[in-house]
Amino acid sequence: MTEQGHLRRCQIFFIPEMARPLGRLKVLWQFRNRVKRFLKRRLNFLVKYVKSKWDERTNTQRDILNGAGETKRSQGLHPGDIVRIKSRDQIKATLDNWNRLKGCAFMEEMWAYCDTTQRVLKKVEQFLDERDYHIKKCKSVFLLDGIICNGTKDFGRCDRSCFFFWREEWIEKLNKEGRL
Repeated sequence: MTEQGHLRRCQIFFIPEMARPLGRLKVLWQFRNRVKRFLKRRLNFLVKYVKSKWDERTNTQRDILNGAGETKRSQGLHPGDIVRIKSRDQIKATLDNWNRLKGCAFMEEMWAYCDTTQRVLKKVEQFLDERDYHIKKCKSVFLLDGIICNGTKDFGRCDRSCFFFWREEWIEKLNKEGRL
């Protein structure tokens, strides 16, 4: 007991009371939260709309550059298939300003594998995004046998040995004789 006759308590018990807005502030706080939610919903729609228009525009430009009149069909790649990684110029034609194609980045360290023959290890249909610990789904992404990241030029050596993600647009299936 203290001099005033009250028990000493830890401040942790009073945090919810300290954090609560009082009187008019409570109403303003609730109004602020409602406005925030409203804007988030509206802006989210706007961002998706602008992104879809941007994707349409860049896909049209990419088709013109590649001379593709129709959409590309899947090559039907399976584990064990022999593939050739396309040339530097062919891959650059598919990339945007940030070296990405449909969200998949083409890293600087991957250029060394252009014009080489590799074997498909497996198709990637989902993966754990370690930035937010959510499972993400993807299409037309493959892992190639033995092609792993040993670190980047910017961050240095890494012992984790992660596989590079390869989009189907960056690789070509070869027949059993090793020809296109």
